[in-house]
Amino acid sequence: MVGHFQGMVPGAGRSTTAPLEVRAPFDGQLIAIVETADARTVELALAMAYALFRDPDRWLSPARRIEILRRAAQLMEARAPSLALETAREGGKPLVDSQVEVARAIDGVLNCAELLRNEAGHVIPMNVNAASMNRVAFTQREPIGVVVAVSAFNHPLNLIVHQVGPALAAGCPFIVKPAEDAPLSCFRFVEILREAGLPEAWGQALVTATRDDAARLVSDRRVGFFSFIGSAAVGWMLRSRLAPGTRCALEHGGAAPVIVAPDVDLKMALPKLAKGGFYHAGQVCVSVQRVFAHHSVVEPLAVGLGDLAKRLRVGDPTLPETEVGPLIRPREVARADEWVKEALAGGAKLIAGGHPLSESCYAPTVLLDPPADCRVSTCEIFAPVICIYSFDDFDSALRRANALPYAFQAAVFTRDLNTALSAYARLDASAVMVNDHTAFRVDWMPFAGLRESGLGVGGIPYSFRDMQIEKLLVLSPERAPSLAGDLS
Repeated sequence: MVGHFQGMVPGAGRSTTAPLEVRAPFDGQLIAIVETADARTVELALAMAYALFRDPDRWLSPARRIEILRRAAQLMEARAPSLALETAREGGKPLVDSQVEVARAIDGVLNCAELLRNEAGHVIPMNVNAASMNRVAFTQREPIGVVVAVSAFNHPLNLIVHQVGPALAAGCPFIVKPAEDAPLSCFRFVEILREAGLPEAWGQALVTATRDDAARLVSDRRVGFFSFIGSAAVGWMLRSRLAPGTRCALEHGGAAPVIVAPDVDLKMALPKLAKGGFYHAGQVCVSVQRVFAHHSVVEPLAVGLGDLAKRLRVGDPTLPETEVGPLIRPREVARADEWVKEALAGGAKLIAGGHPLSESCYAPTVLLDPPADCRVSTCEIFAPVICIYSFDDFDSALRRANALPYAFQAAVFTRDLNTALSAYARLDASAVMVNDHTAFRVDWMPFAGLRESGLGVGGIPYSFRDMQIEKLLVLSPERAPSLAGDLS
């Protein structure tokens, strides 16, 4: 059955632009028709959201925001099976992992509600010199303004929660544009928020008809905060078009490095590396991609990882037994295969995979010692491909791990505390995992791409703070200032 989704901009009426067809990445089946927003609808959405922000008398109280978020979490819990199935169908993530995504999204919504009880302003010291005598000063948090969020396909529900949930908790009207490949979970979530009591104008969702309309939405001077998850090329371009004063957070990707020391426990490390590299067919911004293994363990590590890759069940993401699903588009399969073939032609050894399984699925692939200058070694592949490189000394492994213009999450596998701490100190990364894969994340921890990998800090509490300002209040007594410098 094909779903039909109208734009979620109150008063916009029927769109005159061509609708978006949403197709399942596994078999190309049409699963939904989504109405698109033209320039007039974009302007209406911005005007409505900005008018709400500019009228503090209409702001949602913290108590009301908590109520909406908690009710939304209850509704999501009741609909978790259908949410997981829809997430799997539209994004291609296997059902077993989509179920985890839904559970994380529910917990994230509750995290947003909890922030309103635990995050606050602070007291500014007064009475510490002549100028500050007989005064009291403190800050309180207020919303920064209209939040515009542009999201990615690979976690179509949880990413939206990470962008929209903090905006609601912070008291910001929001407009969210999901990925065109996987917009349905976003629309479902905004529907749930409205059912939970969110006034329609406070939370709007749309898919723009053109790229110009999307750029117009992002660059408008009425936008207080821009949240972006997606490719570096698009993210940096949109940042360059922001209006003066618009703050932003950008989350891009990288080619996450892992260093495997000679004292590694391979029995422990292998399944973690396989999960980190092949989860969601490698379509994760911190997916395990480059593994630098000491020469004494590189052969058993490569063989063991290849054996695990060969045993993974690849196929229809809606089936409970599937472990690796499709890539989001057939052209991504062709691109990944081109990159792998380039590495093999340059001398890489094929341990496992290395070929398409269908128009939409690529075999989980392990390559040993690809050339340092080929694309699988220098660019984010966003496919189920893990590259392993042999090293002789720890310093050379660190240099190679740090050689790219990306810096996001990294990892080291070792039993030695000194090795772990050295890697932590010297790896170019915002987070270093010890004896875990690079894709580890819980939703309340900081999550930050550095250099070309992004700007700002993600994670629900961090986004919540970014979407607010701290406004200062200074109370002074009702008396004339003395000549001692009260006005300084």
